[in-house]
Amino acid sequence: MAEITPDIVEAHGLSSEEYDRVLNALGREPNLVELGIFSVMWSEHCSYKSSRLHLKKLPTEAPWVICGPGENAGVIDIGDGQAAIFKMESHNHPSYIEPYQGAATGVGGILRDVFTMGARPVANANALRFGRPDHPKMKHLVQGVVAGIGGYGNCVGVPTVCGETNFHPAYDGNILVNAMTVGVADADKIFYSAATGVGNPIVYVGSKTGRDGIHGATMASADFGEDAEEKRPTVQVGDPFTEKLLIEACLELMATDAIVAIQDMGAAGLTSSSVEMATNGKAGIRLNMDNVPCREEGMTPYEMMLSESQERMLMVLKPGKEEMAAEIFRKWELDFAVIGEVTDTQHMVLEFGGEVVCDIPLGPLAADAPEYDRPYLSRNDYKTWAQIKPLDKAPKSADIGADLLKMIASPALASRAWIAGQYDSQVGADTLQTGGDAGVVRVHGTKKALAITTDCTPRYVYADPYEGGKQAIAEAYRNLSAVGAQPLAVTNCLNFANPQRPEIMAQFVHALDGMGDACRALDFPIVSGNVSLYNESKATGGGSAILPTPAIGGVGLIDDYAQLASIGFKDGAQKIILLGADPQAVPELGQSTWLSVCHGIEAGLPPRVDLEKERKHGEFVRSLIEDGRATAVHDVSDGGILVAVAEMALASGIGAHLITGAFEEYVDREKNHHAWSMFAENQARYLVTEPHDAHVIEKVAEEAGIGCCVIGWTGGDVIRIGPDDQATIATVSIDELREAHESFFRKWMD
Repeated sequence: MAEITPDIVEAHGLSSEEYDRVLNALGREPNLVELGIFSVMWSEHCSYKSSRLHLKKLPTEAPWVICGPGENAGVIDIGDGQAAIFKMESHNHPSYIEPYQGAATGVGGILRDVFTMGARPVANANALRFGRPDHPKMKHLVQGVVAGIGGYGNCVGVPTVCGETNFHPAYDGNILVNAMTVGVADADKIFYSAATGVGNPIVYVGSKTGRDGIHGATMASADFGEDAEEKRPTVQVGDPFTEKLLIEACLELMATDAIVAIQDMGAAGLTSSSVEMATNGKAGIRLNMDNVPCREEGMTPYEMMLSESQERMLMVLKPGKEEMAAEIFRKWELDFAVIGEVTDTQHMVLEFGGEVVCDIPLGPLAADAPEYDRPYLSRNDYKTWAQIKPLDKAPKSADIGADLLKMIASPALASRAWIAGQYDSQVGADTLQTGGDAGVVRVHGTKKALAITTDCTPRYVYADPYEGGKQAIAEAYRNLSAVGAQPLAVTNCLNFANPQRPEIMAQFVHALDGMGDACRALDFPIVSGNVSLYNESKATGGGSAILPTPAIGGVGLIDDYAQLASIGFKDGAQKIILLGADPQAVPELGQSTWLSVCHGIEAGLPPRVDLEKERKHGEFVRSLIEDGRATAVHDVSDGGILVAVAEMALASGIGAHLITGAFEEYVDREKNHHAWSMFAENQARYLVTEPHDAHVIEKVAEEAGIGCCVIGWTGGDVIRIGPDDQATIATVSIDELREAHESFFRKWMD
């Protein structure tokens, strides 16, 4: 075997201090196989060595949580003996290097995390961030990522029901591709990854192992330099048709009593899956590498252990069940091989060609892996470092209607139909809603439905990580509430830049503090997630650090989907009511979409998040939906009230007449401008509608102590804006609004 030199250690992503820890753990020098195993298990991607300390602060428990972080995915009780299983993960670096396969295998990996635990996947979602549309690589990246997500999800037969796509120059050199899957299982048939039972057989199933993806976990744990394109061989290659076979074969075997433990081969492949299974079971593991199914000649144990070839699983079976299991996998035309056994040594031992080629104690690989308390700036010091320009005086608008058209046509708010149209949202025939505040899928054979949303406002997080972290959770809570779902739990994908920079670590720590406080206040625990660090680039044409992006995936439950709410106006002559109107509030325009798109300004602090109001208003909106009182519901977020009204109009083809004076009464008219109230992004607000001759919502809102005012009514084919019933300051037709909304992707993608 090759001599382990300092250059080889550095090439494996280990610091000199970490290599000293390897020497101490082994009591000798490692060979190349052992060094490779340590390198991937101690990578940021697998060990969370910079984040574990702070992740422990997040709330993860509730009466309905069956399994929190630590397994392949989170599990929550949804009643009737059923559970929802879900997780979100990143595939950022691979997708920048090879967008189609990077995104496709991101979908494949998150699907495996969910069906590994016994769930049939029922819905996919995603959260995508790209750089400037005029960046020379960006059109290619967007086309490739979207095609990869659609190509994999559509072939596997799992609907993609929601997502978000943002553009900002900070992602020029490092795009973000976060994939989420939700599945449903019987609550008493959840499968876990703890390998137990000395002598129990360890089996390999799925596709053969190739040389694709070697060092993928290490690559994902470093920033990009000038050599980004040279890392293409570290990107995995996916096969969705094999994944579909693997899903069916695994679920068929799960219907028997054969499986003791199961783990998918994700990042670091056979290494991470075997180490995690043995560690979780407090056992040892012995593998015969001669038995690993390989698709290429002459593969070494090093290559087999570090390969990230897709569509593979590792299982521990009960003794005597091997042949029955093998028959199932042969029927589905998948590889099946007994490659080892569970031991009581608490070591990982690998044999190849009759020799032991690896013998590592498991403790140092996983539980005792490095954990760093990285230095980070205080909130005040971060504010000084970030130098966010104050918004002392907001600009005024010369034409509110023109501003609305400009915003709705911008990359920030333009229709994502070009993207959504490439995803099959209806496969499985259980999708009830897409394109609203949350995607909704029926729990097959019941009246229940699961609502799913992905949310984050990175510009808020950059300006104030704590408030931005709170807002990401609060917006997910609002989006679920707006369709009538009880928010139950959160998964996340924490995308940040280099944690060795104190300002970046400050973004991470303070954003998590905000997220944690919001989750506790809203009774909305975090049950799974992923951390993706080193998202920055020194490559030519790229920026540096991404915006801090703690993407949130929220899941909620609707007891009876007949009560599902949607954003489109339902008829003319309906009152449009603003819930959350606050007589003491002022329009919050800091970091707003209007400020950025219409004035080219990114300044001011983000809107404040009042968690007590978020919970109170969300509960109130859900009660309105449950009682059938609201005919349409939409939360107010990017772009403020006027954009929310425009989106409700576009969803229905019905116009609106807005009386600006109705919701400007609480602001000094001399100091307020119509656009400020129209485009402000104050939080904890919803728009709801009811028939014009009904007076229920205002009455019950007043009784509940919820700020409420009628801001106009529906009807016609234009959005008309004026200070009273007679005067008009702007008029925009639904046709020109739709043309503006659909123009960006149509023109960009020809």
